[in-house]
Amino acid sequence: MVTIKVPESLYPYFQQAGNSMGVRPGERIYMQGDQANRLYLITKGRVRVYCISKEGEELTIEIVEKGRIFGESSFLYEATRQTTVDAVNEVELVSCTLESLSPYLNQSKELTFILFQLLSSTCSHLSHQLKRSNLYNRYEKVASFLLDETVYPNKDKGIRENCIPYSHEELAVCLGLNRVTVTKVLNDFKQRGWIDLQYKKVIILNRAALSEFIGF
Repeated sequence: MVTIKVPESLYPYFQQAGNSMGVRPGERIYMQGDQANRLYLITKGRVRVYCISKEGEELTIEIVEKGRIFGESSFLYEATRQTTVDAVNEVELVSCTLESLSPYLNQSKELTFILFQLLSSTCSHLSHQLKRSNLYNRYEKVASFLLDETVYPNKDKGIRENCIPYSHEELAVCLGLNRVTVTKVLNDFKQRGWIDLQYKKVIILNRAALSEFIGF
């Protein structure tokens, strides 16, 4: 799936409508249950979007990078946040309200179109996430994630073609699995000759085999 991003030429609309802010690694941007009144554009870095259960278990929805927006629940009247968002690394954001951004939507068809694309992309991602979480076993979850994340290079995530720079722990967090399980699955895939493992890197050697494994 192609990643839709806000081009840098459109950043000034957000900057004029809102405020710039910096966030340190690990710092929380907002919490599940908070009032949803602001939208965020990432101009540098990455954030983790995740849900927290009553028991304190965490389910990562997505790692969101430069050029993308989060906080879409602010489009709904008097909504609350359905997720928690933390900075993964040094992050720079532009924060604005829908009300402050709306005059610029009237000025720029491109801006309006991009926002619609981003919202549609979020819906597609969540649908695929539900399928992976509920219909796939642990082997299929790992295979599906590796394939999805490396379809296209993404310099803002550090992803090159067929190479994802994630540790076993980071993969486990993204997939809602424990690290031991992820390590076992990756080692099995390596023995089959489908991937190679390096320090904080997974390199896909045989996409066709992984695709066939999950029935693509």
